Amino acid sequence: MEPQMDMQQLFAAAQQMQEQLMNAQQALADAEVTGTAGGGLVKATVNGQGELMDLSIEAAAVDTDDAEEAARTIADLVLAAVRDAYRSAEDLQQQQMGPFAAAMQGGGMPGMPGMPGGLDLPGGLDLSSLGIGGPPVPDDDEDEDS
Repeated sequence: MEPQMDMQQLFAAAQQMQEQLMNAQQALADAEVTGTAGGGLVKATVNGQGELMDLSIEAAAVDTDDAEEAARTIADLVLAAVRDAYRSAEDLQQQQMGPFAAAMQGGGMPGMPGMPGGLDLPGGLDLSSLGIGGPPVPDDDEDEDS
């Protein structure tokens, strides 16, 4: 039989995990990734939270002989660069937040002694107050009979 973790250990582990989660979220907010298109003619930079921070278009992307075609081409390149940047941001989010998702699903939490199988709390761990995970919160204003 495994020894039971006492409540003080559980709270300490939860606090440690909350601090690690906050640090990971801050690292995402501070990180920037760049996506490119057209061989670097268009560059889009987003932060780790997926917020578009910068967009640059090289003059060589503009065809002055055909403004209409140039506008379509630039629009396509901008979309491609932004999508590339968002993919990079998503990869970064997975790297930063993946261990927390694994811990919530019982995969264990590296560096948290006494918790080899994850938190394994009844009903899981509600992190909705931190803006992630957790069960949906019912809307008290809705009429349930309709």
